[in-house]
Amino acid sequence: MSSNSTNIQKHNYTGFYNCFLKRIFDFVTAFLALIILSPVLAVTSLAIKLDSKGPVIFKQKRIGKDGKVFNIYKFRSMCVGAEGKGSGVYSGKGDTRVTKVGKFIRATSIDELPQLVNILKGDMSFVGPRPPLTYHPWPIEEYSEEQLKMFLVRPGITGWAQINGRKGVEWHKRIELNVQYVNSVSLLLDVKIMLITALKVFTNADNENTGETVNKEEKVEEKV
Repeated sequence: MSSNSTNIQKHNYTGFYNCFLKRIFDFVTAFLALIILSPVLAVTSLAIKLDSKGPVIFKQKRIGKDGKVFNIYKFRSMCVGAEGKGSGVYSGKGDTRVTKVGKFIRATSIDELPQLVNILKGDMSFVGPRPPLTYHPWPIEEYSEEQLKMFLVRPGITGWAQINGRKGVEWHKRIELNVQYVNSVSLLLDVKIMLITALKVFTNADNENTGETVNKEEKVEEKV
């Protein structure tokens, strides 16, 4: 775990910023971003359509605030039905399921832009725990009481776990970092996360799944 994670000070996630100001900022910024980035969205949509068969937008069930399930939106970067082929949920280097356009939009994180619509709808925030799949790393019924705290706030496009390893962090550690964020929400922390995220996107850092994503031994120990 990055040493940065020990530097967060405790704050109340039910505070004025998290409950009111953050939502206003998210809505206004997402609305303006969609207008400004509309040419990029249009060109990307056309490129995906010309590159491979299938829908432009990929929808996937994720777990959000208070355990509510919602559809997350992404530009489709893989062939249709990719979750049922190859390595399933995760994509590593050289994954043949990724389309030509998909490689580019993944490397630049353009594939995440449709989540601006999720923010407008209130499903997500710019900053928060990344929303997990309904079945991976495990069903919500199998989260511990401490781990369930990550669902007390809206999930984000980026978060504390993303700047402390992103896809290279094993899921138990990701959730631990997510809970640290929930216990520490503040304007300054969100600004810090967004600035570091911008740097990581620019350098394409930590953007590949590496190593073991779920520590099976630790999961077994929790059930005993």
